[in-house]
Amino acid sequence: MSAASLTPDTPVLSGRSLWDDALRRLLANRAAVISAALLTGLVVLALIGPMLTPFAYDQINKNDVWAPPLTAGHLLGADSLGRDVLARLLVGLRVSLAIGVVATAVSLVIGVIWGATAGYLGGRIDEVMMRLVDVLYSLPFIFFVILLMVTFGRNVILIFLAIGAVEWLTMSRIVRGQTLSLKSREFVEAARTIGLSDAAIITRHIVPNLLGPVVVYVTLTIPAVILAESFLSFLGMGVQEPLTSLGTLISQGAQDMEAAPWLLIFPSVTMVATLMAFNFIGDGLRDAIDPKDR
Repeated sequence: MSAASLTPDTPVLSGRSLWDDALRRLLANRAAVISAALLTGLVVLALIGPMLTPFAYDQINKNDVWAPPLTAGHLLGADSLGRDVLARLLVGLRVSLAIGVVATAVSLVIGVIWGATAGYLGGRIDEVMMRLVDVLYSLPFIFFVILLMVTFGRNVILIFLAIGAVEWLTMSRIVRGQTLSLKSREFVEAARTIGLSDAAIITRHIVPNLLGPVVVYVTLTIPAVILAESFLSFLGMGVQEPLTSLGTLISQGAQDMEAAPWLLIFPSVTMVATLMAFNFIGDGLRDAIDPKDR
């Protein structure tokens, strides 16, 4: 069809962007879609669930000690102090998700800035920055977290920062690798030609083009952070009473497993469902953004 034959009523076909194609592939991934629906449900429960339970998460009921599920008004039973398992499970899910999201956000900000700067500037600056990352990698994770807690005290906010301060190392390496391949591209050369500063090129051209791999890595970092907090809870350095988390609930449930197995079963199932949902979403995003990796 020639340009002269086009009329105002002639439909114009618009091209489909890369992100449209990625969304189409993601929606075609059944496991990722189901996981996203499951994760959405868990987030909603974590946000509004504690307000709907008949018991407070820290309410002690001496007459309901180790009450089995569906008895004494406790849908999922009670623990060794008579506290409602459902209320504590919902609060624990909220705290674990918050730790995962906030600590991942901390690692995202530090890792992207560090990795993009090192990869773009290159040379001796890159060498020094990445050797520092290697040195931090050599420190045992638990030693670093213990050091932070001994120095600054132990609270929930510190757990956010401590875990995020460790997880950014891998993020920086991923971002640096992507930056090295991007800084020689034509649009970066064009930005240099018109006189943009290095900071402007990094923030306006490099970082936006890192969005794909960074989003995928974020979905895989959140479950890793939740597991890290659970590990700290097993060692008694996680969330402190009366507040709780999934890791704390599993640790307590393991101690009372013979007397009250439901104290271990329900938090463990919730933990597994949450981690699997994040991992399936991460796999789906990876395949959608770069289907050649499949």
